[in-house]
Amino acid sequence: MALRNIVTEGDDILLKKCRKVEKFDKKLWDLLDDMAETLYHSGGVGLAGPQVGVMRRVCIIDVGDGLVEYINPEIIYREGKHQVVEGCLSSPGEFGIVERPIKVKARAFDRNGNQFEVEGEDLFAQAMCHEFDHLDGVLFKSKVIRMLSPDELKQDDE
Repeated sequence: MALRNIVTEGDDILLKKCRKVEKFDKKLWDLLDDMAETLYHSGGVGLAGPQVGVMRRVCIIDVGDGLVEYINPEIIYREGKHQVVEGCLSSPGEFGIVERPIKVKARAFDRNGNQFEVEGEDLFAQAMCHEFDHLDGVLFKSKVIRMLSPDELKQDDE
């Protein structure tokens, strides 16, 4: 496993749509392992392929209940709406309010090519939407209702 560099906003790779994963092989497994190490080192809850410079439809999420790997994911159900504070490892130190579904159901493949479905609520649903957006070249800031000011961020730290 190895730490990968996280691509930051301003790099056009973050605005491009990723290609579907076709091969479920050691190269994919190494990528997923590297992404997990990078995610845990960064302190984030999710990481997508383009954030480490790989234009494939792959992302990982861990909201505290264990790591889930998604290959070629798609959201198949959304329920409700709420406004949440969101940030991104590719936009360090910036946070904004975004409207996301309260509950989502997604379909994806695991590292061995087995299809699965998973339901998530609240932070888990938010993370799925955020990371899946990355795979289509969409950054959270394009959906933001309002960015939080430096003063608001300081209040959250207190």
